[in-house]
Amino acid sequence: MDNNQQIIVQTFAWRDYLELCKPRVVAVMLLTAIVGMCLATPEFPPIDIVISATLGIGLMASGAAAVNHVMDRNIDAKMARTHRRPLPQGKIDETRALIFASMLSLSGVVVLIVWTNVLTAWLTLGALIGYAVIYTMVLKRATPLNIVIGGIAGAAPPLLGWVAVTGQIEPDSLLLVLIIFAWTPPHFWALCIHKKDDYARAGVPMLPVTHGEEYTRLHILLYTVLMVITTLFPVMTGMSGVIYLIGVTVLNLRFIQWAVRVFRANDTAAPMAMFWFSVKYIMWLFVVLLVDHYVLGLN
Repeated sequence: MDNNQQIIVQTFAWRDYLELCKPRVVAVMLLTAIVGMCLATPEFPPIDIVISATLGIGLMASGAAAVNHVMDRNIDAKMARTHRRPLPQGKIDETRALIFASMLSLSGVVVLIVWTNVLTAWLTLGALIGYAVIYTMVLKRATPLNIVIGGIAGAAPPLLGWVAVTGQIEPDSLLLVLIIFAWTPPHFWALCIHKKDDYARAGVPMLPVTHGEEYTRLHILLYTVLMVITTLFPVMTGMSGVIYLIGVTVLNLRFIQWAVRVFRANDTAAPMAMFWFSVKYIMWLFVVLLVDHYVLGLN
């Protein structure tokens, strides 16, 4: 093998390991974690805490994602959406992927313990186990409520960010968790409707597979209403003000519009369009929270 071929192989290997980390998913998680850090204090959080917490949480989230790739490799091989991932394609074997995941996770724990605080490290480890083990290995294969029960792990990042700054769990930090927890089912079930045949082929008991599309569409609408209610809690408790209220109202109206379109089942493209909007929705919601916090806090 000449030098050019070695460079090409190394480039593909680097990209494959990066894909194990699910960087786009982790990026959204880190955004919510950083907003949690900012909301935890009237001032800007200490930059050293922001850096260490973001790095530690990011490393552990990436490690959990890599474990998910390993545990789901057989399922991924049967699904059109995931069959090109590194493990089903044989680009990385399970042993190397697990070593990689362990290195990331251990590094993240060390960063959080040494440069952030122990409580953040323990909570992040709990979220990692919740996602990589309890959700991926148990709930995903056992019940159509997998994403509802397992959603608590994915909802943890803003709490982790908050605790990184304050060193303690506070009621407002749990409100941020509740918002993501309520957002997760309609967000993910919209994707499940679009990928129903994939999940059925892989034997994964997602809601559209076990209870049908009509039932799932109804529950997307119901959980959307629940989500809208939870997004108003920061205003009710005085955590946020008028800027957040206006912003979240606009976002919620658009989310409801998509949920109604999915419920009516007239547009086959609506579920996937709703899924992609929901990703933008949660990012913008936390951005609006952040803007409200600092604009009103400076007045």
